[in-house]
Amino acid sequence: MSVVKINVLTVPEPMKAELERRFAGRAGLVEQADGFEGFELLRPVEGTDRYLVYTRWRSEEDFQRWTESRAFGEGHAQAAADAERGQGHGHGHGHGHGGPAASGSELWSFEVVERADPKG
Repeated sequence: MSVVKINVLTVPEPMKAELERRFAGRAGLVEQADGFEGFELLRPVEGTDRYLVYTRWRSEEDFQRWTESRAFGEGHAQAAADAERGQGHGHGHGHGHGGPAASGSELWSFEVVERADPKG
């Protein structure tokens, strides 16, 4: 059964474009992680300032291995360093361009109980 991790980032209006730019330049290491099934950055369209960073994993253990991996640590360290240099590759909680793009963060966890994919 897959698990979903959603990092909820509160992003003030002036930092929304910066957050998106940082994620667009992310290292992309997660795609190589064992058990990784998908990633989406979801932009709010009405009534909220919270972006959702959605990832799906084969298992909780796969997600935990990723967060404890060297690639995870190196990717986040590189993101923070790039943001510090103003290169915009940091994530929402990275620094640069006036500091963090997100003013808050929380992690939601779910198990996938049912799923439908397009037929074809």
